[in-house]
Amino acid sequence: MQSMKNKTMGLLAMILAVVLFAFTTFDGGVIKGKITPADGAKQVWAISATDTLKSAVTDGSFEISNAKAGTYKVFIDATEPYKDVVKDNVQVSDGSTADLGSITLEK
Repeated sequence: MQSMKNKTMGLLAMILAVVLFAFTTFDGGVIKGKITPADGAKQVWAISATDTLKSAVTDGSFEISNAKAGTYKVFIDATEPYKDVVKDNVQVSDGSTADLGSITLEK
């Protein structure tokens, strides 16, 4: 009888651990910035060793949400006649925003 009770308690503990892990929240971080001129780019990519994310550029602004903590390389995919821009070593922390500020594209 004691053995059955121990098995049942162990099973309940394991189920509880799985349920708690499943509902753990992931804050992630945000990478944002402003492109000048506003129509100079359509997409922005953020690439890390474990993550690749992208965002549309709307009215010159972009915001990439749910970025895992780490270091990213951010690519601004410029439209003609502007040149692409790369921002290296963008640091992202869970629950915080990496604001790249104003990025001016060159022809």
